Amino acid sequence: MTQGDAIHIAVEAMLVTLKLAAPILLASLVVGLVVSLFQSVTQLQEFTLTFVPKLAAVAVVLLVAGHWMLAQLVGYTDALFTQVPQLLGG
Repeated sequence: MTQGDAIHIAVEAMLVTLKLAAPILLASLVVGLVVSLFQSVTQLQEFTLTFVPKLAAVAVVLLVAGHWMLAQLVGYTDALFTQVPQLLGG
């Protein structure tokens, strides 16, 4: 296993992590922005008003995109295990 192989594996792992985290983070960001705007307009400052909608949005994203996320993770892991003999020099 060369240094280039290790860097390639690390870059691929970071890209997969980014792909898996992006839908959850984007949904949380959008819901947080909408709730913050609502709180600014109504001057209603309630902690649960920010937490519960974000939690619901993350749950919906996991229900909708969970299958795709799992497929991405399994595909990366399968590709990594397929490369093991080549990486060990065999």
